[in-house]
Amino acid sequence: MNTMKPRTATPDLEFEIVGGGTWRLADQKPENFTMIVVYRGLHCPICKNYLRDLDRMHEDFQNRGVELVVVSSDTQERAEEAKRDWELENLIVGYGMSIDKAREWGLFISTGRGKTSAGIEEPPVFNEPGLFLVRPDKTLYASNIVTMPFTRPRFKDVLGALDVIIERDYPARGEA
Repeated sequence: MNTMKPRTATPDLEFEIVGGGTWRLADQKPENFTMIVVYRGLHCPICKNYLRDLDRMHEDFQNRGVELVVVSSDTQERAEEAKRDWELENLIVGYGMSIDKAREWGLFISTGRGKTSAGIEEPPVFNEPGLFLVRPDKTLYASNIVTMPFTRPRFKDVLGALDVIIERDYPARGEA
């Protein structure tokens, strides 16, 4: 597994998005950050609630100069179903992040074990969650990578942290 360090260039990232088109990190020009939220996929009921919270807070992030995108290794069909059934009206939902790309970003990988509590089959192999704040110059500012659907940061807490970071021009940490 690759470990990216803050203040260093992030790997390239490109994927297709629900509704058509291609999202490229290289094309992003946020005022302060691009926030990439990598979720497990349609099979994850915790991801559903997590991303619905983010969808409701979309404008709060926009007001802080933060552009949002969510992505998983799911297929187009599963990503379309997640966007529709989870009512993700404000988020750009990407799909098809390769397992190799997920590893390059330092994410953990799991193997499917049948149907989840939501009654949806897990893919044979899929990424575990991660949240990345990337500066406009495409360097990593911060990341949160977890090994399972639990222990992810609450978006309300991320917004509070962004207020301090932006107001104080707080430097990225963890690069030593």
